[in-house]
Amino acid sequence: MTRWPQVQFRRVVVSACDGPFGSAIRTDHYAPQGARVIRLGDIGRGAWRGNDPAFLDLAYWRELSSHHVAEGDLVMAGLGDERNPVGRTSVVPALGPALVKADCYRFRLDLTKVIPRFLDHYLSSAAGLAASRAMSDGSTRKRLTLGKALALQVPIPTLGEQRAITNFLDAKTARIDALITKKRRMVELLEGDRMSVMHAGVSGRFTSEAFRSSSLAWLEEVGAGWTEVKLTRVAALGSGHTPSRNHPEWWTNCTVPWVTTGEVAQMRSDRIEVIENTREMISEVGVANSSATIHPAGTVVLCRTAASAGYSAIMGSDMATSQDLATWTCGPRVRPRFLLICLRAMRQDLLGRLAMGSTHRTIYMPDIESIRVPLPEIDEQDRIIDRVWTHLDRLDRTADAIDHQIDLLVEKRQALITAAVTGELEIPGVAA
Repeated sequence: MTRWPQVQFRRVVVSACDGPFGSAIRTDHYAPQGARVIRLGDIGRGAWRGNDPAFLDLAYWRELSSHHVAEGDLVMAGLGDERNPVGRTSVVPALGPALVKADCYRFRLDLTKVIPRFLDHYLSSAAGLAASRAMSDGSTRKRLTLGKALALQVPIPTLGEQRAITNFLDAKTARIDALITKKRRMVELLEGDRMSVMHAGVSGRFTSEAFRSSSLAWLEEVGAGWTEVKLTRVAALGSGHTPSRNHPEWWTNCTVPWVTTGEVAQMRSDRIEVIENTREMISEVGVANSSATIHPAGTVVLCRTAASAGYSAIMGSDMATSQDLATWTCGPRVRPRFLLICLRAMRQDLLGRLAMGSTHRTIYMPDIESIRVPLPEIDEQDRIIDRVWTHLDRLDRTADAIDHQIDLLVEKRQALITAAVTGELEIPGVAA
C-alpha cells in the first residue's frame, strides 16, 4: 500500500498495445537493420537492457503500425518467471522505428498526470511486481494479460512529488548500479584468472624449473622434460549414439546414465569437475541395439556441437553418451583430471581452429582424433592437479564473496525503490 491516491493504470494511459501474434513475424521479415523489435529480453526490472538487438524490415514494420513504440513509452513484460518477473517494465530510450513483439506491452502515458520514469520505478518495485504477480496466471511461468495489466492499481502523487522521487531514485540507483557494474567486472576478471591458472598448470609453471618452446598451437612453452603427444596414444577415444525412438521397448527400464548436450548446463561452469547425474537415461537393451557404449567412471567427455562445443567434464559413474560428445578413457600415462585441465585450457583453440560452421558449430571426429596434449610424468600431473584446484578454489571463494556483495546491493536497490515509491521514505520535495 502507498499513502498516495491509487487509480487503475488505464486511467493514466493514452494508448496501449501488445505485440503481434508470434506467427505474424516470420524469419524472412527480419533484417540486419531497420525497425527495432522489442522483445522480453530487452525489458529489465526498471532498466532497459537491449544487449542483443533484432530488427524488422521497415516495409513490414509500417504494416504493423498498431504495435509501434516511441521514445518515452513504457514497455512491460507480459510473461515472466522468478528470475525475470512478469510485469517488469522499462522506459524506451531513443531507438528510432520500433515495435513490441508478442508477450510485450506498450503503454503511451498521459504526461499531464504521470512521469513515465516514476511509474517505471513503481511497477518494477517489489510492491508493483507483487501486484502483477497476483493478477497473473500460471505456476512457474507467469502470464499477465494486457487487460489485467491495465487494471493494476498505481499510486499517483503530484507531478512535483513524482519528479522529486524520480530524481532521488535515479541519483541513488545510479551510484548503486555503478558499484554493481564494478563488482561484476571483478567477477569477470576472476573468470579470466581461472583460465590463466589452468594454462599455467598445463604449461608447467607450478611444477617445472626449466622450459622449452611448445609445438602446440595453444601453448607457448612447456616443462623442459615434458613430451607432447597425440591424445589417442594415451587415452582411448570414443563417442556415443542415440537408440532409435521408433523402438519404445528400447526406452523402458532405463538405468544407464546418458550424457547429452543437456548436461552442458553443468559443464558450462568450470567449477563442475564431475558429472554425477544426467537428465536422461537409456536402457541396456537400447545400448545393445545401437552404437551406444557404456564408458567407465573417470572417462573424460567433450561436447563437440552447437552452443555446447568445447565444454568438458569427467563421468562420475559408468555412463553412455549421445553422438554429440567425444570421450576419452585414460590409460596409465594420463590422469583424467589432468586431461580435463588440458581440454579446458585449449577450449578457445578448439573452437577457433577446429570448430566448423557459424551458427551450428561442430568439432568433427577427425579433428578430435588429431588433438595433442602436453604430458609430464604421472607424479608431476598429480602435483599440477593439486596446485591448479587449490588456486581455483581460492578464486571461486573470492568470486562467491563478491557475488554475495552484489546480491546485497541488488536487495538494497530494490528496497530503496520500494520505500520511495510507496511513501515510506522521506524525500526532499515530497510532502510527509
